[in-house]
Amino acid sequence: MSLESSTSGSVVRRWGGQVVQIAAIVLVVLLAKGALAEPFYVPSASMEPTLLIGDALLASKYPYGYSTASMPIHVSFPETSRVFGELPKRGDVVVFRWPGDRSQVWVKRVIGLPGDRIQMRDGQVWINGQPAPLKADGIGEAEDDNGSDEPAHRYVETLPGGVSHTIFKIHDNGRLDNTAEVTVPPGHLFVMGDNRDNSADSRVPVREGGVGLLSTDNLVGRVDAIVGSWDMGIRNQPVWTWLSGFRLARFFTAVH
Repeated sequence: MSLESSTSGSVVRRWGGQVVQIAAIVLVVLLAKGALAEPFYVPSASMEPTLLIGDALLASKYPYGYSTASMPIHVSFPETSRVFGELPKRGDVVVFRWPGDRSQVWVKRVIGLPGDRIQMRDGQVWINGQPAPLKADGIGEAEDDNGSDEPAHRYVETLPGGVSHTIFKIHDNGRLDNTAEVTVPPGHLFVMGDNRDNSADSRVPVREGGVGLLSTDNLVGRVDAIVGSWDMGIRNQPVWTWLSGFRLARFFTAVH
């Protein structure tokens, strides 16, 4: 064997080894993304003040188990039941595939579990015949359903079990402030946005652009943290100002 052919064979083996290493790394990343956690971005104001447009979220997949909705890429497989999972808890912020188009990923808060009776009365959530307490928490600014910023009342809402979180109410008499009582069926959840007057959620049927009663098979994962945040509105400003759009105070903060 010539020196030239020996050298060529060595180069091929070296490149082959590097290709295998890269493929292994890609496989590990995809497996981790599919099984453990996955990043998502907030595109709308429906979860203000908890989540802002431009927040980058980390959603853990293992708490609720796995289904076709948990896959890191959307594949049009038939829906399957979840495996290795538990039900979310009231108050969990969840990422899920929208029943109207499973290629879209939405984020809302779990309000009702299977068997719960849920109703809105004068803007207050009632669960199993009892109102979820609201405590006034000042005034903030929320985006309304026309995309305009409006003054909004802040309230701390406490769900059964003691989980508390902040919500926005823009209007005293919003269009979804009073609803008929519904009983959450097995295998489903009642979810809502924290920006109560700008959220198409379980109060709105899927055929009208809402979520309806969400099947647990559509769950992707539980939102645990904000890992980054950037004010999307600054895109209309000169490029050299874009760095000022990073909301550093929101980086690596827990979501409640």
